[in-house]
Amino acid sequence: MSKYRSKTHPLRIFFISGLVTMLSLAAVGGFMGPDALFVAAVLILVEITFSFENAIINAKVLSGVSEFWRKIFITVGILIAVVGMRLVFPIVIVAVTAGISMPDVVNLALNQPDTYAAELNEAHVSIAAFGGMFLLMLCLHFFLDAKRKIRWINIIEKPLQSMSTWWLYTAICLGVLTVLSLLPTNHSQQETFTAGLIGIVTYIAIHGMAELFARKQGIAATPGALKTGMAGFMAFLYLEVLDASFSFDSVIGAFAVTKDVILIAIGLGIGALWVRSLTIYMVEHQVLHAYRYLEHGAHYTIGVLSVVLLSGIFFDIPEIIAGVAGLLIISASVVSSVRARSKFRS
Repeated sequence: MSKYRSKTHPLRIFFISGLVTMLSLAAVGGFMGPDALFVAAVLILVEITFSFENAIINAKVLSGVSEFWRKIFITVGILIAVVGMRLVFPIVIVAVTAGISMPDVVNLALNQPDTYAAELNEAHVSIAAFGGMFLLMLCLHFFLDAKRKIRWINIIEKPLQSMSTWWLYTAICLGVLTVLSLLPTNHSQQETFTAGLIGIVTYIAIHGMAELFARKQGIAATPGALKTGMAGFMAFLYLEVLDASFSFDSVIGAFAVTKDVILIAIGLGIGALWVRSLTIYMVEHQVLHAYRYLEHGAHYTIGVLSVVLLSGIFFDIPEIIAGVAGLLIISASVVSSVRARSKFRS
């Protein structure tokens, strides 16, 4: 019985997520009916399945912070992810872009969901540009890192590492953003450039401040040292912005399943809760060490997602494309990791 009390036991890690899921689905089924129950279950599964790469990146960052910031991530971070990013923030976006007061937007979401969905979709260009450029920065920062010792797909990663400089990934992203903003087929050029530039600057600012505080605390020069204080806070902030970049498109895509804002909030919120639990499981069980190419698979997936988001500025791309591509890439990275581990053992 004592093994179940260990904080690393799967039942302990996933207990809250499982309990909240059962209670929420019971409430949805009881008050909204079996059809709503099915929709909520679908949204939960979609959010978990298509956010797997988010959990992997979260685990990488979270493994480098103190126990205090890990607890903040699974408590305060959950509230921000569920209530803030998947319920409140879409309302704020509609209020700002459509020039409508917050109470009116809430009324719109509850009583005129089709109109609310249309208004939210109007903000898609800004959301896609911000999220797409932020994720592209993350992807290129990883693959252009000359210090990274493990490579998965040599034919791609070795040339990228060989031309690595500290400014190159930013320059590439600025070049991509400029081209996208100047294309004649882009009918929202200013919105694209402004939102994309904010995404780039946000990534640079958070990473820059995280490194600055890490150096001040002597963490950067100490292998294995965990981030505390402001360095830990910047890591936490980075995780929340990363979650926002993943969640914006999920919220818009969820309207293809249902126009019920309450169901969307419940489904995506519970899905986000499971992703957080999965992150903690990966950290506690050192999954990234066991599967050496899993992190690579996550960054390739993020690259695909950034392309899908940025392409979405010009034409509609079903969210399932990025999701399925991500699952295939991550599955391939797991298989490669298992093969590599067997090879090293032999």
